[in-house]
Amino acid sequence: QVQLVESGGGLVQPGGSLRLSCAGAGDSLEHYAIGWFRQAPGKEREGVSCISSSSSTDRRTYYGDFVKDRFAVSRDDAKNTVYLQMNSLTSEDAAVYYCASHPIRCPEPSRGTATPPAFRFTSWGQGTQVTVSS
Repeated sequence: QVQLVESGGGLVQPGGSLRLSCAGAGDSLEHYAIGWFRQAPGKEREGVSCISSSSSTDRRTYYGDFVKDRFAVSRDDAKNTVYLQMNSLTSEDAAVYYCASHPIRCPEPSRGTATPPAFRFTSWGQGTQVTVSS
């Protein structure tokens, strides 16, 4: 089972950018799809993005509808890390961001949703806080 550690969160002004990292330990992330999720106080956890493993024949990436071309997920298997580049941040993006793993490929989203469901992911990081404020 791979262990995941998120980093890169912090305080950013509205309109600013952050790059979150999800580092793997105990196994190579190249065998795993990595999903990004977020949860704000008083709100349900929601899917942000998912990127399939480099060994998957299905290379689709998924983004939540709210992303609107502001975020980009990528992976660097040599560094055993997946990244989430977030641009044009607003106060609505403030949350704890988590990464999670699923073998090989991103699970199919449930009907009516844009990202795979959280319950399909098996290993989770501890989260990194993103605060958007002037």
